[in-house]
Amino acid sequence: MFREVKKEETFPQIEERVLGLWDKDESFKKSLDSRPETEPYTFYDGPPFATGLPHYGHLLAGTIKDIVPRYWTMKGKKVPRGFGWDCHGLPIESLVQNELGLAGVAEIQKLGVDKFNETCRSKVLKYTSEWKKTVRRMGRWVDFDKGYKTMDKNFMESVWWVFKQCFDKGLIYQGYRIQPYSPALATPLSNFETNQGYKDRQDPSLTLIFPINSNEPKFKDTSILVWTTTPWTLYSNFCIVVGPDMDYNLVEQDGKKYWIAASRTAAYFKNPNIVDTCKGSELVGKDYEPLSRISDAFVTPDQLSRHYKIYPADYVSTEDGTGAVHTAPSFGEEDFQKGAELDLGLFDPLDTEGKFTDKVPMWKGLGAKEADKEIIRYFKEQGRVFKQDVIVHSYPHCWRTGVPLIYRALKTWFLKIDAPVTSKDGVTKTLKEWMVENNQTVNWVPDHIKNGRFGKWLEGARDWNLSRNRFWGTPIPVWLSDDGDMIAVGSIEELQQLTGVKLDDLHKHFVDKLTIEKNGKVYRRTPEVFDCWFESGSMPYASRHYPFENKELVERSFPADFIAEGLDQTRGWFYTLTVLSNALFQKPAFKNVIVNGIILAEDGSKMSKSKRNYPDPNDLIERTGADAIRLFMINSAALKAEDLRFSEEGVKGIVKQVMLPLWNAVAFFVSNHNADAAKGQLNWKPGQEVKSDNELDRWMLATLQDLAAKVEVEMKAYRLYNVVPAVIAAVDDLTNWYVRRSRRRFWKSENDGDKNAAYATMYKVLVDFSKILAPFLPLLAEEIYQILVREVDANAPVSVHLCEFPSADKSLMDEKLVERIAMVRGMVEMGRVIRATNNVKNRMPIASMTVVAHGTEEKNVAETMKDLILEELNVREMKFLEDETKLVQLSAKPNFLAIKAKGPDYAKNMKVISAKLNSLSVDEIKALQAGETIKFEFGEVGADCLMLNRIVADGMAVEANQHFTVALDLKITDELRRACVARELVNRIQNRRKDQNYAISDKIEVTLFSASDVFKQAVAENEAYIAGETQAVKIAWAAVADGLEANDADGEAFAFTTVKA
Repeated sequence: MFREVKKEETFPQIEERVLGLWDKDESFKKSLDSRPETEPYTFYDGPPFATGLPHYGHLLAGTIKDIVPRYWTMKGKKVPRGFGWDCHGLPIESLVQNELGLAGVAEIQKLGVDKFNETCRSKVLKYTSEWKKTVRRMGRWVDFDKGYKTMDKNFMESVWWVFKQCFDKGLIYQGYRIQPYSPALATPLSNFETNQGYKDRQDPSLTLIFPINSNEPKFKDTSILVWTTTPWTLYSNFCIVVGPDMDYNLVEQDGKKYWIAASRTAAYFKNPNIVDTCKGSELVGKDYEPLSRISDAFVTPDQLSRHYKIYPADYVSTEDGTGAVHTAPSFGEEDFQKGAELDLGLFDPLDTEGKFTDKVPMWKGLGAKEADKEIIRYFKEQGRVFKQDVIVHSYPHCWRTGVPLIYRALKTWFLKIDAPVTSKDGVTKTLKEWMVENNQTVNWVPDHIKNGRFGKWLEGARDWNLSRNRFWGTPIPVWLSDDGDMIAVGSIEELQQLTGVKLDDLHKHFVDKLTIEKNGKVYRRTPEVFDCWFESGSMPYASRHYPFENKELVERSFPADFIAEGLDQTRGWFYTLTVLSNALFQKPAFKNVIVNGIILAEDGSKMSKSKRNYPDPNDLIERTGADAIRLFMINSAALKAEDLRFSEEGVKGIVKQVMLPLWNAVAFFVSNHNADAAKGQLNWKPGQEVKSDNELDRWMLATLQDLAAKVEVEMKAYRLYNVVPAVIAAVDDLTNWYVRRSRRRFWKSENDGDKNAAYATMYKVLVDFSKILAPFLPLLAEEIYQILVREVDANAPVSVHLCEFPSADKSLMDEKLVERIAMVRGMVEMGRVIRATNNVKNRMPIASMTVVAHGTEEKNVAETMKDLILEELNVREMKFLEDETKLVQLSAKPNFLAIKAKGPDYAKNMKVISAKLNSLSVDEIKALQAGETIKFEFGEVGADCLMLNRIVADGMAVEANQHFTVALDLKITDELRRACVARELVNRIQNRRKDQNYAISDKIEVTLFSASDVFKQAVAENEAYIAGETQAVKIAWAAVADGLEANDADGEAFAFTTVKA
């Protein structure tokens, strides 16, 4: 006997029981222990920050990262799954700053870096218990006990080792570069962090007047107009650049003369009075009157001699502005390059928080953007503003605080992307070349990411800014002497040898106390810490404390077999893994990667806590269960790196369309089996194989083998988006065809071979389904397995997840049979479409249908499966025609999309093709349907380029596919309607059985009352059918309706009740 399926039990309740079972049996540990060390499978889990609660993006990525390891475990691989935590960086520092009320870097330093860092340490794992709870509740198996934390000493030591390797290879340098800088966080950001924060904002659009100091008649008493959107940088203006080959106009207005690019003149002057022209090269070398000379004291006299002149530049654009570009070498990439080329020096009057210092006394304490209005007002008063406006443009903001970034020249640490790297076998290429080349060996899913978003990012990769001017992170292990000499340290032992001190903690407030004395010089540590992405990129090595421990294990298991994260990580974790693996080993970091899309709110907007535009994940889990959420997310475009609009109704749809039908199939099997076993009407026992000649059994088993084969192919390719639809379709095959078509075989009282075969077939299918579904619906699959296998066989594996994943049994495959049933179901589906389109309910019998088979095999299928098709469609008679034109009036139109898809030659000749297809005769259409083609000079077209239209006689309706044309006679007689009433009655009785919680095998007695003669006649004509469908052993009539439940059947009122027989 099997454990009974409780219909009142919800999926969340079932899942909680399974989770408890896993805990009690230590199922995850046993799944790892049961797989040999000789079959390793390496999976890297990207570490999340524990400073916030898990959201749907985490649940989606986590589900993918659970499915794949479960599958490969069931394929015999040993798949360790240690969970990691990102502990350093801006998320935790921002949290602590807010909690302690620290406004900026100065206040942190006043508090003390040691106190600040220790507070960070105490808060960094704030939400780990919530994470663990949610991860467990989602049915995901990970090892929290054997995970890693990026703040652990061993992890940090390996990060030092990674850096030292890069340093020794000549990949590390310190230098000035223009960096995106967050004033709110007082630190530069990486390019990929910057790209996360672009949004539209308003900025000043300011055109300024720069008088030219020249006695040449053409330039005397003239000015040049210069445009900027960053007024706060004007005090750092060192020069102006123009396009040497561009044309410039001299425009006179109100007695003053202004030089401006010819192509921009109309944008500034409505009716310009052009009094002269020149090439940009004529402006080059001219001195101009600066806005301010505050910066003069901060450069050398030699540098100052080259200031306030006009220089040529090939990057000057006339898409906007004036064709003359304000250049402040401390702010802006091109400005910096021009300043370096001319050795103009630097002047940066901002402090670490982006506020003006006493270098510009009048604006001291004002933030850069904050000062814009005051600076504009001041220069207006000085008569230096020609035009003021506002521009709306896309501008980078701090991804953490939302504050606009500024671009400033900073001395920071970089990893050089174009530096040469030599492999062990002596091949030398630049690091970028290694990355691009090795990326081609990676299986990206979806594939377009490889050479698209990620490939293009690699091709355009720039030197990586590794350093952050922050506090809570892994310190950059470089010690500097006053004369610029450097010592890079790669381990705790090496640091001890150099300083005589052995540290147990490598954080900044410990390491910064140590100095190195060597060759008469004192070396002090550079103050920066690592960008936390450097730590994440070091995870394959640092999580195992490589190379100080686990050296052979790491090298044997590298690169990883699989990783998965969201699309945003193409410029984050995927990228940093790739940089460091190629720098260290000239290999990719991973072999296979699944990239998921972004989850949005149902209306397509970004999920927002403040807007409350999405259901709370934990609440939804308690309402629908985790399995439904898992299947909804992975059966979506998100598995193709596209956006997913999250919908609670979509999750409920998975319950209704997949999980409930499957669960009902299990309940049907268990209930019937237990009833037959109790009555001694069954010879079959669980696990006993029975060879079946029944076509339905053979089809279901063949379908199961096809599914197993497809899953194996697609999972090897990591195309989960192809697996899940196939699994769902197979569940539909089982529940919506096999079980429904097999019910009477289970209900009959005879204990014959066919009944035993039905039990044996359905048992095998359900058990194999539990195994195939296990990676995707791990909780429901476990419950099915426990009921059908483990609870009746103590020797079976304790969990479905310890079982071997089913492989296709070729002896059970039957391609022709599967195709035949597919044809039948296609015909049935067309019949249902006709009913739905014409509002004829499925319970209304139809007198006849006419079938035109499009081939010999199709005709054979229709004839041999006729009775089944008629029963499925509730049709009385099937008629056959050889010639479709005797049934329908056939015409055709061009299928423009199909024609266009054939190539550019077809698209160019669309009119010619359309004219021919619009004029086809019926015989020509039939010839194309038979496989012939129409030939043109540029190619040929066939039936795939047609859209067929079929018109039938009144009272008929038609549908067609590649195999059949089907027409239904929709004329309804009184006798057909009475049969419909009988079917409606069956439905009402079946619903009552469910409401009364009758077992599927329970026999019943039915009592009826009705004043309707139509109803009474309907029951009399169809009594045997009603009794057979409802398992009624008796149908009786009551004299009155008292005590009976009122209802109606196709508009005919009646009352009824049922009792167990």
